Amino acid sequence: MLSFERKYRVRGGTLIGGDLFDFWVGPFYVGFFGVTTIFFALVGTLMIVWGASQGPTWNLWQINIAPPDLKYGLGMAPLMEGGLWQLITVCAIGAFGSWALREVEICRKLGIGYHVPFAFSFAILAYVTLVVIRPVLMGAWGHGFPYGIMSHLDWVSNTGYQYLHFHYNPAHRWWYFSNMTRDEIVLIKFHDSEAGKALRTPHTAFRDLSFPDARPRESIEFRSFAFFE
Repeated sequence: MLSFERKYRVRGGTLIGGDLFDFWVGPFYVGFFGVTTIFFALVGTLMIVWGASQGPTWNLWQINIAPPDLKYGLGMAPLMEGGLWQLITVCAIGAFGSWALREVEICRKLGIGYHVPFAFSFAILAYVTLVVIRPVLMGAWGHGFPYGIMSHLDWVSNTGYQYLHFHYNPAHRWWYFSNMTRDEIVLIKFHDSEAGKALRTPHTAFRDLSFPDARPRESIEFRSFAFFE
């Protein structure tokens, strides 16, 4: 037994299971909620690995477990059409919640406040808000974020543009291009290699009520890179 273990390796403080689950593995307290944490984490990880095996790549950056399509609403989707995402989400919430309750048991053993599990619960709440509360309020599990590195970054970017998550800046200037002809273009810059330059240009279209009989807008959009020596 390590010297510091004598301070906290005491009986009691368990929330579920009593003495049956009041045990350690080496210097680490496990308990009932340690067991459930391991269970949910293991099952969720195995499902992610299985989902990756059904996808087009094993590239860690490109693996993507997507939520269901919006057409499934708040119902259960087929396994390969978002159902796997739903099951992984259940496992993640179970693992995170179990770990927080394990921290509560440790606090009870040491006779200290619940500051650590209380703080961790805010991180859990942030996750649950994005994958449960927000989708429920919007009426479809498809509004949750995908599990993956690049796919998650794309989701953050696209969601920001979709819901206009731009902050007011008095230096912003809006330009209206009216009566454009077929031989005119608008160049919108999205990146600059020089630090301090403006990035991510917000742009939109709107209905001009001064032209009530105008034809609907038609446009062709493409992206390109420009290099200057």
